[in-house]
Amino acid sequence: MKDPLKYIRKNILELNPYSTARDEFTGSGIDVWIDANESPYQNGANRYPDPHQKLLKEKVSAIFGLPREYIFIGGAGSDEAIDVIYRVFCTPGVDNVIAISPSYGVYQVAADINDIKIKDVLLNDDFSLPVDRILSEADANTKLMWICSPNNPTGNAFPKEQIISLCNSFDGMVVVDEAYADFSSVESMLNEVGKIPNLIVLRTFSKAWGMAGLRAGMAYASPEVIGYFDRVKYPYNMSSVVQEELMHRLESRPDEKVNEIIAQRRRIEEELKDAPCVINIFPSDANFLLLRVSDADRLYDFLVANGVLVRNRTRMPLCGDTLRITVGTPEENTRTISLIKEFK
Repeated sequence: MKDPLKYIRKNILELNPYSTARDEFTGSGIDVWIDANESPYQNGANRYPDPHQKLLKEKVSAIFGLPREYIFIGGAGSDEAIDVIYRVFCTPGVDNVIAISPSYGVYQVAADINDIKIKDVLLNDDFSLPVDRILSEADANTKLMWICSPNNPTGNAFPKEQIISLCNSFDGMVVVDEAYADFSSVESMLNEVGKIPNLIVLRTFSKAWGMAGLRAGMAYASPEVIGYFDRVKYPYNMSSVVQEELMHRLESRPDEKVNEIIAQRRRIEEELKDAPCVINIFPSDANFLLLRVSDADRLYDFLVANGVLVRNRTRMPLCGDTLRITVGTPEENTRTISLIKEFK
């Protein structure tokens, strides 16, 4: 069995993390709090937030079915977790990582910030996962592998068996970004976290849960790995206001809206398949569709001129003349469909 601690940077293994007086004190009976140089005047935000988000993690644990010690919560969506993963596992200027291409651009940006070389492996022409080519890129300094599933911008999810095969074959950490998993019928990797020690799964509240403005995302991994994430993150990485708002909003699940988005995704696909400018609509497991069109740049400008903003992905690998269209409200979708059909 793989030991994930062997992939962690030596200085991180030896790191003495910042601790608060409230971490060091484990008793009870305190009603005068003069340990943290806060303002003593109550205004709802004068105290530092819980740096461990204990109540929020209990709520997340109940929803996703993994114990609290398997959960890291970041205050910048999944992006904080992505940066923490680089800082825990990769030595700047020495180590490298593997990522599929095309995929989510923050993997590259975070690698550049941390001075980590990223090896891009092109997906197959049908956007399927090239397992053997991915594994062939690994060397002694390859510490991470990024797999976004469902993938952004292609929209497809990869078979669970292929990802498990990568975990079993790769001598490093496999990070599966499941930001769009709520919209997919492909089985999640979450229930494998307790079984596969070199697996990290990312989730977010920005997509299906409709809380992009709150900037909250999760990483799930073995308790040993999560312990090092907590050492490396900044102490108060999520405000008390956000924690409280998340607790409130997590009382209700987004299933109804997710089902509507999936239905609208199918509607857009059906209504646009015969549009004159549409060459191909790629199958999607996400809350968006990737369209190959006759002239992506011109269609993009046409939509913008008519008040509709989509994402032009035509300059990404394998994505020539493509636009990524997020599923909107039924009314927004009607307007977008009409404009695309009208375009000549």
